[in-house]
Amino acid sequence: MVQKDYIMRIIHEMVRTVLKLIFHIDEVKEEELVFLEGTDRDFYQQLCLLAEEGKINQAENMLYENLESEGPGTGDLENLKLALAFYDYLNGKDNDFLDSHDFSREEVVEGIKDVMKLYGYGGLAETLLESR
Repeated sequence: MVQKDYIMRIIHEMVRTVLKLIFHIDEVKEEELVFLEGTDRDFYQQLCLLAEEGKINQAENMLYENLESEGPGTGDLENLKLALAFYDYLNGKDNDFLDSHDFSREEVVEGIKDVMKLYGYGGLAETLLESR
């Protein structure tokens, strides 16, 4: 239990650190998501709804389809924010929920690393998650 809480905290703090370093967002209140606006907020809520329904893999696939269609090369880092918010949301779920829906905490970590790598921040993700 303590190990699970520690890993969840490390992942959450990593997301907060990235948001602060890249986007200069000091405090993220998940219930407000002030940094996601308009379409991004709607899409995020759609992803979270799918996850709540147990369709985590489907939500993750939608996320990656969106990332690929918009392309990280466009310089639009808003999609990186959206992806980090989604993985942080999943990280807040307990292991039983994730396991029962064919997902794991390790997949959350790998998802964060993959998204960060897409946007050229793979080294930062590796460094921040290396201590977990």
